Amino acid sequence: MAGNTRVAGDLRHSAGRPLALARWLFAVAALIAGIVVVGGITRLTESGLSIVEWKPVTGILPPLSHAQWQAEFAAYQRIPQYTEVNGPAGMTLAQYQSIYFWEWLHRLLGRAIGLAMALPFAWFAWRRAIPKGYAPRLFALLALIGLQGTFGWLMVRSGLSGRTLVAPHWLAIHLVTALATMAGMIWTALDLRGLARRQPAARLTGFSALTLAMLAIQLVYGALMAGWRAGYLASDWPAMQGRLVPDGIDWSRGVAAFVDDPFLIHFIHRWWAFAVVAVLVVMGRKLRAHGARLASIALHTAFGVQILLGIATVMSGMALWLAVLHQLTGAALVGATAWGAHALGARART
Repeated sequence: MAGNTRVAGDLRHSAGRPLALARWLFAVAALIAGIVVVGGITRLTESGLSIVEWKPVTGILPPLSHAQWQAEFAAYQRIPQYTEVNGPAGMTLAQYQSIYFWEWLHRLLGRAIGLAMALPFAWFAWRRAIPKGYAPRLFALLALIGLQGTFGWLMVRSGLSGRTLVAPHWLAIHLVTALATMAGMIWTALDLRGLARRQPAARLTGFSALTLAMLAIQLVYGALMAGWRAGYLASDWPAMQGRLVPDGIDWSRGVAAFVDDPFLIHFIHRWWAFAVVAVLVVMGRKLRAHGARLASIALHTAFGVQILLGIATVMSGMALWLAVLHQLTGAALVGATAWGAHALGARART
């Protein structure tokens, strides 16, 4: 009898607790979607350079006294964004505090996500609740979160000297890494949920890889749009400054124009979106054919709302609330596409 109990315990530890792990990863993925939204607000309000130092522990608390606020403001007053832009505009301490809040909240959420990943991971590992083969994947996701924080600081540092804004390319790396991490968590959570049902892990099909790659290009250009403030260049649609192809593109820059020219970046982001929609429509049809109706509905809803929000954001002159909704729906679209790719991969594996 004792031997049977011991064997049952060994099997339980080998199988782990896949449903609990899946729920945990879905929760962390939701936190990442939240920080993407706050990051969008931080960028649109140009708050990202308001905190000029990285203090992983002591930075958790904001300034609590007038003297501390004055010290933070004095540090900010030494960087080009203040000396060239906000200082001449007459920025007050109260105005500085408003942009400080968004960057502080963004960093606080980043710390919270790191803890929300690291502490349960350690607990599940200690309890031997991680199914065989999943520990390396979970550790890789944790490492990606750490890498994301590093990219965030490198992005901020790029704007502390010689620039009044962060480098657009670091912004793109920072955002796309966050969304890729979120997609990886959703995929792993779905694999774990399938494991609880005794289903094999999904594999990435060639079509799904193509779809995700095309979506990744669109996400990169969305980040470059924000980094170069390219959304402000035109408020008409479908024309751009009254023309299909705007006059402002500096073709003399050659290949560099594809990542450095705001007019070309805006043009590509507008029209590559419809290439992405075309491949997502095909994915939706495949999902329906394989019986994954909910994933298909989620995918169609996400890209439909995202296109409408993108057009509305441009035509509104980059209204903050529309731009933030556009970024939130972009995160939802990444999640829906990961879900769809996993559903097709699970079908292919079966």
